Amino acid sequence: MRSRFLGSTLIAAVGGLLAGLLALPASAAGTSAAPDAVPASQAAPATFTHPGVGVSRAQLDTMRNRVDAGTAPQAAAYSQMKASRYASLSYTPHPRAVVECGSYSNPDYGCTDEREDAIAAYTHALAWYVTRDPAHATKAIQIMDAWSATVRDHTNSNAPLQTAWAASTWPKAAEIIKHAYGNWPGSGRFGTMLRDVYYPEIRNGSDSNGNWELSMTQAIIGIGVFLDDKGIYDRAVSLYRNRVPAFVYLTSDGALPRTKPGDGRDTRDEIIGYWHNQSTFVNGLAQETCRDFVHTGYGIAAMSQVAETSRIQGQDLYPEFGERIRHALGFHATYELNSPPAWLCGGSVNRGLGPVTEVGYNALHNRLGNAMSNTEAYTRAGRPMGTNNLFVAWETLTHGDNVS
Repeated sequence: MRSRFLGSTLIAAVGGLLAGLLALPASAAGTSAAPDAVPASQAAPATFTHPGVGVSRAQLDTMRNRVDAGTAPQAAAYSQMKASRYASLSYTPHPRAVVECGSYSNPDYGCTDEREDAIAAYTHALAWYVTRDPAHATKAIQIMDAWSATVRDHTNSNAPLQTAWAASTWPKAAEIIKHAYGNWPGSGRFGTMLRDVYYPEIRNGSDSNGNWELSMTQAIIGIGVFLDDKGIYDRAVSLYRNRVPAFVYLTSDGALPRTKPGDGRDTRDEIIGYWHNQSTFVNGLAQETCRDFVHTGYGIAAMSQVAETSRIQGQDLYPEFGERIRHALGFHATYELNSPPAWLCGGSVNRGLGPVTEVGYNALHNRLGNAMSNTEAYTRAGRPMGTNNLFVAWETLTHGDNVS
C-alpha cells in the first residue's frame, strides 16, 4: 500500500541543497553479530511517564503555546490538521468486530476504517490539547469507546501489520485523553482491548520485511506505556534491539548487514536477496531501500517513534541507535530528490519517503546537535508534514523544532 503524503510538495529546488552526501561502499570485512540481551539501563522504567507515547507533556505544552502565538512551524501544522477530515466534530467511527485485511489491504473489511479512526482519535486529542474544547475530547473518547466495545479480532494475511499500524496510533490518543483530559470512564475497557485484542497479534514480531516488525515494536511499546506494563515495554525493547541493526546498515557492521537472530538467513546470497538484491552496502542503506522508499519510510518512522517514547520514559535508546536513524534519514532524504548512482538499486529507486523525518530530525539534530543537512532540507521543504493515513500523523505539529 502506498502512503498519501498530506503535506507541502517537495520542490525540485531543494535538490541542490542535497547534493554531495554520498556514502562510500563498505570495504571492511566482518560477520553478522547478534545483539546482546537488553541491558538493565534499557529495561522498563520504575514508574512510567504520562502522557508518554511519542510525545511528552512538555512537547504538548510547547505545541499549544506556539499555536496560540502563531509561531512556525506549529501554526501552519495546526491549521493543516484542523482542515483535515479527521478533525471534524461530525466524524463518525466505523468499528468492526473482525477486521479482515489481505495483502495490501485487499480485501479491506474495516482496515482503512480502523487505521483512520485511530488517527481521528489522535487528531481530536491533539485538538483538545490546543483548544481545551471538550467537544474534541468527547469525540476522541467516542471513537475509542466504539472500538473497545466492538473489535475482537484481526484476520487474513495482513492482520499483524494492520494491528501494528492501528495500535501504533491508539495509545498516543489514549495517553492524552486519560492523563491530560482525565474524564474517561471507558479507559479501562480500552486498555483491555489493547491487551487482549491487539497485543497477542504482534507480540512475537515478524520475520517478514523489516517495516512489519518495527511497526509492531512501535505498537508494543505504546501499549506497554499505556498499560503501565513493564513486561510488554521490555518486549518492545528486545524486539527493537534485534531488528534495528538488521534494518539499517552501518559500515561498522562489516562486509554484510547484520541479521536478526534466528531468522535463518545465513549465507551471503540469502542476505543480499533479503536486501532486495542490493550487494553494495553503505551507511544508512536499509533492508527495504531497493524495494521502495515508501516501506523504508514506514520502518524509519517506527524506529524514530520507539526511540522517542523511550527517551520520554527515561530509558533513552537514541545513544545506541541514533547513528542508524541519522544515517537512514540522511541517505534516503538525499536520494528522494537526487538521482541514485549505478551501484544503488541498479541505478533506479522507487521514491515516496513520506512525512516520516520530523521526530528523528528533531531528536538527533535539534536536541543532540548532529549535522543533518540533507534531512533538514527534506524536512523543511515538506512542512507541514501531515499524515500518511496509516500510522504517521501530524509530526510537524508535535515535534517540529520542539526540543521541550
